[in-house]
Amino acid sequence: MEKKNRLTKREYFDKVYRYGKSAANHQFVLYYMVQPKQESFRLGVSVSKKLGNAVVRNRIRRLLKEIVRLNAERLPGGYDLILIARKPAAEMSYQEMEKSVLHVLKRASLLLRKEEMKS
Repeated sequence: MEKKNRLTKREYFDKVYRYGKSAANHQFVLYYMVQPKQESFRLGVSVSKKLGNAVVRNRIRRLLKEIVRLNAERLPGGYDLILIARKPAAEMSYQEMEKSVLHVLKRASLLLRKEEMKS
């Protein structure tokens, strides 16, 4: 994932948690907040120690970042996003995880349809 698309600092996470909105399904929670001065989105990923050891957590984190990277053209600019993995995410395959992430983005009305991308 490109550097401009990373949400890095603790203060940014805190601001999104405090002032942003959220959407969730069984596997993921998505916090999001409008940032009108940004032209692209920024993503932060949070995976709790409750999900497993470092190997498991890093695998989930890598898969989530790759899913977002491959679907970046379907995401609107000007948003800060935080994806939080829940317990069932640890046993998911890539395809299941992708479907679930896209579902939670759609629930938050942040997933652009194919015809909206062209305009």
